[in-house]
Amino acid sequence: MDVVDQIGQIVAKTLQTCVDQGAIELADIPTDPPVEKPKNPEHGDYATSICLQLAKPARKNPREIAQAFLVHLTDPDGIIERCEVAGPGFINFTVRADVWREMARSIALQGKDFGRNTMGAGKRVLVEFVSANPTGPLHVGHGRGAVTGDTVASLLEACGYEVEREYYINDVGNQMNILGRSLFVRYQ
Repeated sequence: MDVVDQIGQIVAKTLQTCVDQGAIELADIPTDPPVEKPKNPEHGDYATSICLQLAKPARKNPREIAQAFLVHLTDPDGIIERCEVAGPGFINFTVRADVWREMARSIALQGKDFGRNTMGAGKRVLVEFVSANPTGPLHVGHGRGAVTGDTVASLLEACGYEVEREYYINDVGNQMNILGRSLFVRYQ
């Protein structure tokens, strides 16, 4: 589970605790609260605007909800170093440094397997790349198209899809005959 999911669970659990303790009244507690990176990194690693969204249904000021949130913060895994209210009711989270170090260590241990998953469940996918016409002018877009196509195919494979790549090379037919004759004439 990644840090964003963990913080989302912390927010949902804390809201449940707030409701259970009578700090806020809500009929429905969001199970997938918004968690995002703040625009200013000085505000922490992640932030949520859930208190602003709950102000109307809870019939409370967003900052009051945020203060109740801080009092009832539920962080069973202890990943939060600092949690604070900002602005009209945002909650900013700073994750402990050792959590980031452990994540980096885990990524390094996984090596080339990092990020691989089975989302595609073996479904077949065809990725067709653009091809350069050897009788026309070549430009950087031809190379970029080939690299982009191969990268997309590799990402799909890493997500469990069965990928077939097709990169067409126009090396047969009348165009190639014309190219060959043109090169021969130029050589002469």
